[in-house]
Amino acid sequence: MTGLDETPFLRIERRGHLGVVILDRQDALNALDRAMVRVLSRTLAAWREDPEIAGVLVRPAPGRAFCAGGDVREIVSVREREGPEAALGFFRDEYRLDWRVKRFPKPYIAFMDGITMGGGVGISIHGGVRIATENTVFAMPEAAIGFFPDVGGTFFLPRLPDRFGWYLGLTDERANGADCLMLGVATHYMPAARIAVLEEELAAAPRERFRQVLGEVLADLADDPGDAPLAALRPHVLDGFSTDDLFEIVRRLEAEKDAFGARTLEVLRQRSPFSLRVIARQLARGAELDFERCLQLEYRMVRRFLEGREFAEGVRAMVVEKDRRPRWTWKSIEEVPGEEVERVFQPVPGRDLGFDWNDV
Repeated sequence: MTGLDETPFLRIERRGHLGVVILDRQDALNALDRAMVRVLSRTLAAWREDPEIAGVLVRPAPGRAFCAGGDVREIVSVREREGPEAALGFFRDEYRLDWRVKRFPKPYIAFMDGITMGGGVGISIHGGVRIATENTVFAMPEAAIGFFPDVGGTFFLPRLPDRFGWYLGLTDERANGADCLMLGVATHYMPAARIAVLEEELAAAPRERFRQVLGEVLADLADDPGDAPLAALRPHVLDGFSTDDLFEIVRRLEAEKDAFGARTLEVLRQRSPFSLRVIARQLARGAELDFERCLQLEYRMVRRFLEGREFAEGVRAMVVEKDRRPRWTWKSIEEVPGEEVERVFQPVPGRDLGFDWNDV
């Protein structure tokens, strides 16, 4: 049995002064289990102190995904077998890992080649260098499974330009590589085939010139992705989503004369009404909080979701049984009691999530 401090799904390599982490669980689209989270977190803590490591590259093994998210099937299974508190351990470790990515003092390069969703966003978007490719498919699809966009979504979604964070967070619309560059989700775009050159150049870089070499190589290998498909939606997104009031967003979409309004409303009607209400409140609060406070808020929120039934029901319908017919507790956003939404954000027993480099 693989323990929490080892995993067959991550390959950890040193190449010169470059630390390389290879996600290698493509049969599950590189979904993160708790062991993967803990090993990556421990690795970053060790490499932070290692003078021989000048930078870190996180990339997938060949396949369809960079990382499609957390292993929600296993999380719900743990909740059902051992209770909400046991399932909470995954999120504690994951959010602390996301903090370590954000605060890692050396260059952290995420090669977002393929599906990049949920937990995969957490281990990429908080890094300093984020490379999208022609294969990138970015999304935060949590509302479809009765959850909320976590892993720092409270922080980065409200800060995306032109209210696209609200649009992506509520609808789980997909974004391609060009979209990611336009939105600032990615810092660079390059064809996937160039990763080998990037890795070789960085592996050969002298420690004292690593940052300089990184900048030069990125400038050489980066490419123009062409037009971003989401750019055409900017006027509609601004018209429909430039308010923090979910009910007003719906009213604006209902008044939209273009197909965008009807299409977006249809998507929202398929999502968990409870999740939509929570996400709107989450993003409004996140716009005013720093990164650490956002993760602490998410840790409060996830406790409540693990105690409730929406998340488990969404995973059942969309991931386990795949009947795609979730039986949500409330049928519309109007039916969701406001006190139930506010309860998600209230303090819970015990201390808030803490951040340090001392343990997993």
